[in-house]
Amino acid sequence: MPQRGVIAILCDVVNYETVIGLEVHSQLLTKSKMYCACSADYASALPNTHVCPVCMGMPGVLPTINQRAIEFTLMTALALNCSIPEHAKFDRKNYPYPDLMKGYQISQYDAPVGVKGYLVIDVEGKKKKIGITRLHLEEDVAKLVHRNTPEGETYSLVDINRAGMPLMEIVSEPDMSSPEEARLYLVKLRAILQYLGVSTGNMEEGSFRCDANISIRPVGTTEYLSKVEVKNMNSFRAVYRALEYEAQRQRDALASGERIVQETRGWVDDKGVTVSQRSKEYAHDYRYFPEPDLPPMAFSREMVQKIEAELPDLPEKIYDDLIAEYNLPPYDAEVLTQSKHYVAYFTTSIGLKSSMSTSDRQKRAKTISNWLLGEFTRLLNAKNVKIEEAKDKVTPENLSGLIDLVDKGTLSGPLSKTVFEEMFNSGKPAGIIVEEKGLVQISDTSEISNISDKVIAENEKAVTDYRAGKEQSLTFIIGQVMKASKGKANPAVVRQIILDKLGGK
Repeated sequence: MPQRGVIAILCDVVNYETVIGLEVHSQLLTKSKMYCACSADYASALPNTHVCPVCMGMPGVLPTINQRAIEFTLMTALALNCSIPEHAKFDRKNYPYPDLMKGYQISQYDAPVGVKGYLVIDVEGKKKKIGITRLHLEEDVAKLVHRNTPEGETYSLVDINRAGMPLMEIVSEPDMSSPEEARLYLVKLRAILQYLGVSTGNMEEGSFRCDANISIRPVGTTEYLSKVEVKNMNSFRAVYRALEYEAQRQRDALASGERIVQETRGWVDDKGVTVSQRSKEYAHDYRYFPEPDLPPMAFSREMVQKIEAELPDLPEKIYDDLIAEYNLPPYDAEVLTQSKHYVAYFTTSIGLKSSMSTSDRQKRAKTISNWLLGEFTRLLNAKNVKIEEAKDKVTPENLSGLIDLVDKGTLSGPLSKTVFEEMFNSGKPAGIIVEEKGLVQISDTSEISNISDKVIAENEKAVTDYRAGKEQSLTFIIGQVMKASKGKANPAVVRQIILDKLGGK
């Protein structure tokens, strides 16, 4: 039997902790590109139609700075509690790649827009501060489109539309110690960008992209083992799965006596694994030097203070407001504030009942939250639709009308979900759907009594079990009455009638 290495033996007794840092690239919602006047609205355009000599990297052209992109970056830096240096500049980052039109990228090196910030996440009820190393501005690259011929040959095409888009890079400190913390950080960061209105934050469309650096180390030590960079993750779920896999892969490698090499690995989502792409044993020499065609930037204190004063309310404040004003549970407030569209829908809906008492208003708020986080989210996921698209059908007014029908006893709770789904599909108000489908709740005691007598007669065993002390049998019997009434019977009336008939409490 071969002798095991020292590292493998130590791995049996040493506990390792995971260390994660994230690099996020986010496209900014400007009307034009970073260094030219080409339209930034390229997503659905034909290839190579939003281009000019500047973003195509032609010789002799001169870039200009997009002022709005600078303002957006300053807003983000302030929202992330960064320090804003008095001066910043652009640099040329040199590297050869087919999607880099000029052979260099105009980026920022030693004088970024923001430094030394932080973002606070909630980990199992405890606040954890994640450091932000730096925040800088650069340009996006073109997009390579890979094709296969019928003969099995491969080739690539270049779509330059994306080249030159303003791209903000946010680099965290290696302060995250689990895939879940990384997911929470990304969710919070994306929410902040959306509330600021500086980015769509859409990972699937590529406007919010994440690379992760992950390593492990013995618990209690400060020195990392070799760092691995993970790429090609296009959803929060993919980031979580990739980091979970990679953390375990590194532990398994040590246990088997392997050496963890510093490399870049790509996430293969359908297989659930990371694969080696290239070695990173040595730092790449990008040969940074100041961009000669763009002047340095100066940020006066007055300018920074003005931008800071105009920042909108951010998720953390809105989270506190939802709890303080509406008495929402922390979980509801946390999930709602992850999307400004959810918050906007919620506040519009609750605003329709401004004359309510405080207690009724808080009860209404919880009901709205239940619908948003329950049936609404379920249908959005099932139909692959965003809330900002669906809200034109299930308007806040329509949801409010549905809740009113349930509160008045016109519509039963079970059938309200059926009505909600029909509202989601058709855009019709709840009242019209209830009338068209004859879904008015039955509260007539004589009708419910007759249905109950029939159900009791047909379910003797359940009746016997209930009278023998099996409470769950009561739920079964009530369910059968609801089923017999096609969901239209008033559940509270049904329960009381069944209890009366069976001699219960």
